[in-house]
Amino acid sequence: MYRLVALAALRKRVDLGDADRLAALATRLNVRFAPAGELERVYLDDTEVAAELRTEQAGEAASRVAAVPAVRTALLQRQRDFARWPGLVADGRDMGSVVFPTATLKVFLTASAEERAMRRHKQLKEKGIDVSLPDLSWTYSSGTHAMQTAPWRRFGRHRKAHVIDSTSLSPKEVVARILEWLAAVGVGIERA
Repeated sequence: MYRLVALAALRKRVDLGDADRLAALATRLNVRFAPAGELERVYLDDTEVAAELRTEQAGEAASRVAAVPAVRTALLQRQRDFARWPGLVADGRDMGSVVFPTATLKVFLTASAEERAMRRHKQLKEKGIDVSLPDLSWTYSSGTHAMQTAPWRRFGRHRKAHVIDSTSLSPKEVVARILEWLAAVGVGIERA
């Protein structure tokens, strides 16, 4: 959602330091999610934007937008409204602690800054985007520190969250562990 607000702000040339305009934009955000096989489709103002959301520019802008308390407040109920039967998988720094504090299962997924930088480097290279691994490493280590020390910080690992350090795990191993935890709380694989 923060990437969507950031992308909308960039498209409408809204100053990323203008809290009032960003909050208004977040409140009126015209967004829709539609499954399309294994890839989710995301629409902003009826235009498919999933690829744009994963750009470095959108990510950097989203970090600035997420630091605006008025935007976080504007998005909170919108995020909660996405939770409908048969369930929802939501990811983000404050999903289990702030947005969905009563979720059936909370998973705190982490990896070392170096591993996250290497994964992002590989992802960008596969898309043909030239990027420096040392620059990404610095971004991930400094970005993690900035998010953890931000004065408005209300997110983080919920005390009841299951923690997975995925640094040395494959995606299949991570999914298998989550499916085990879902089964333990009574959520069958057909719902997962």
